[in-house]
Amino acid sequence: MVKTEPTPRTEAFDLYWRFTAERHNSFEKRLAGEPGPWSDDEIIQTYKFCNVFRAADRVSQYLIREVAYHAEPCSFHDRVFQIVAFRTFSKIETWESIRLLLGRHPTLEDLADGSFARALDEARATNGGLYTGAFILCATDAYGQRLKHRNHVELFRHMFLTGSLDDDVLQACSLEEVFLLLRRFPLMGDFMSYQVAVDLNYSELINFSENDFTRPGPGALRGIKKCFVSLGDYTPTEIIHWMVERQVIEFDRLGLAFNGLWGRPLHAIDAQNLFCETDKYCRVALPELTSARTRIKSRFNPRSDPISMFFPPKWQLAASATELAMV
Repeated sequence: MVKTEPTPRTEAFDLYWRFTAERHNSFEKRLAGEPGPWSDDEIIQTYKFCNVFRAADRVSQYLIREVAYHAEPCSFHDRVFQIVAFRTFSKIETWESIRLLLGRHPTLEDLADGSFARALDEARATNGGLYTGAFILCATDAYGQRLKHRNHVELFRHMFLTGSLDDDVLQACSLEEVFLLLRRFPLMGDFMSYQVAVDLNYSELINFSENDFTRPGPGALRGIKKCFVSLGDYTPTEIIHWMVERQVIEFDRLGLAFNGLWGRPLHAIDAQNLFCETDKYCRVALPELTSARTRIKSRFNPRSDPISMFFPPKWQLAASATELAMV
């Protein structure tokens, strides 16, 4: 049976590709050390948008370098725990505080004897919030704890001490299976399970294609609704794969220069995130396309501290791409 093709909403659909090319172009200019502003697009100049490639964002960069590939002696059991725990908070300051208090990256032994929980307690008392504001996490007291972070400590204990998530991840046969292993636990949900599965896949622990599986989050669903009049016979998940498959065609059609991440094209996680960013962009560019969100909350304020780009070595990007500093 032949599927009915999706029907794009031309203006928003084209903005998806134009935003992608311009946002990535500004990233490349900034990385090359050019002075700002790095884009002539006033919306990109004014508001904060994630990078086109998820792995290039500051928090993901920290995770890849300092968690997935840190050089401390580390079993695969501890590495899985560290990646899951870091992404749960997704706040660099929280992880740095834990490392400072423990003198190293946390281990499953720290989780078992209470050291990890006490470090979180102290970090919360010192720093205030432990969590990023970028994600809306499930905050139920699924494990009977009054404090959100204490429920997450119990979640980790469930995953790794009474459960066997670390071993199960190593035995998984697909990215979807990793997602489903995570999804079975309370407090995770579709969005966080997908994000953590991708993070685990950055490491040397597993190695699946990011195009094998995707799961659109709420922001991506809003972006898809704005970019298409009709999805035809396609599901939102299939729309994301459709975008990945059409990227060369669409960039060429619009006359847009886009060479990817040193030759690495958009993958499903990137296309999914770009729908979320397009939803944000359209709140200003096409305000008539209404959704539950009507404004962009965060304005762009470039940070002064440099970031050194480091991507998973297994991606085999150009050598010069893995150690470039961006201010």
